[in-house]
Amino acid sequence: MLTDTGDFLAVLLAAALAPILAALATRAWSALVVPVVVAELLLGIVIGPDVLALAAPTDLLEFLGQLGLGFLFFFAGYEIRFDRVRGTPLRLAAIGWLCSLALAYSLAGLLEAGGIVISGLLTGSAMATTALGTLIPLLRDTHQLDTPSGSHVLAVGAVGEFGPVLIVTLLLGATSDTATEALLLVAFVVVAVLAATLATGAVGRSWEFLERSLKTSGQLPVRLTVLSVFALVVLAADLGLDVILGAFAAGLLVQTVLQGKELERFESKLDAVGFGLLIPFFFVTSGIALDLDSLLSSAGALLKLPLFLGLFLVVRGLPVLLLYRRELPRPDRTALALFASTQLPLVVAITTIGVEQGHMRSSTAAALVGAAVLSVLIFPSLALARRARASAAPG
Repeated sequence: MLTDTGDFLAVLLAAALAPILAALATRAWSALVVPVVVAELLLGIVIGPDVLALAAPTDLLEFLGQLGLGFLFFFAGYEIRFDRVRGTPLRLAAIGWLCSLALAYSLAGLLEAGGIVISGLLTGSAMATTALGTLIPLLRDTHQLDTPSGSHVLAVGAVGEFGPVLIVTLLLGATSDTATEALLLVAFVVVAVLAATLATGAVGRSWEFLERSLKTSGQLPVRLTVLSVFALVVLAADLGLDVILGAFAAGLLVQTVLQGKELERFESKLDAVGFGLLIPFFFVTSGIALDLDSLLSSAGALLKLPLFLGLFLVVRGLPVLLLYRRELPRPDRTALALFASTQLPLVVAITTIGVEQGHMRSSTAAALVGAAVLSVLIFPSLALARRARASAAPG
């Protein structure tokens, strides 16, 4: 237990230092905005077993990281405003993701045929994702969601995250029977819709009481939100579906139930629980768990890292550049392509499944996760810099 306590303290220290380092790095390189999650990932690698060995993956850290992952996907679902993304943004995002899926499976099939990867299905599924949950803190902090192209960013991120979640659920889930998985998914959706309907009526009648509770130690809306997140996560897990789906659905449910309410105080409380405590555990522990030994075991394994990083841009960025020519000016289109190519949480989830099932080499998993980490380090900062240069340009 003492080892767990030391590891826990090391992760808390990394989480506390991350915002400071991110701010210092942003000030030092004014052309780039360094997201806090970048500092969390890097500090996780530094304190991990392959560098300073101050912390190692433990059951406690894995549990807390999973809680953080759940809240990350909760916020991804919560940030989706259907009134903003419906219509053209959602249509283009869906078409773009389907193009990405075709590209991902085609390219992954070639890699499988060349013996570079074992499973084209797993590798392609990992490459077709977008880390909306990872981007949300950065997008909110830099007010990108309030820009004219913010609805497109939300739509591309939502489809790029929800689509792969369905693939994980239907094709890579706990059972091998896709028809059974589909029935379970329908059952889950029915339960979630019923819960949203009942909750909407209950909250409408008691919102004044719930709002007053936010000013006391009761904090009832926050407690009910946390309950809804983990209730749907547990329901999804019990049905054999991916727990990410449950967290994402909880975010959509809470957003639907509270639509039209004054939420500034409520959202600040959620931010404190999620971004202040639980979500940093996911990013720091992801850095700790990165298998640097497998990644550095051979030149071939190491070369996969830039290969996958480039494929992320091709698979997710290229369709955006082509589809949005009439919708967005070039700087915004380039930024959107970079945001769309940013990946991490689902890459971690899919590669974990692949290694556990024996359908992915550890070196391939490490290269995919490493490339996803680099995408978080590089692509959002480049996107923000591109927009900043365009805004500063005369005329």
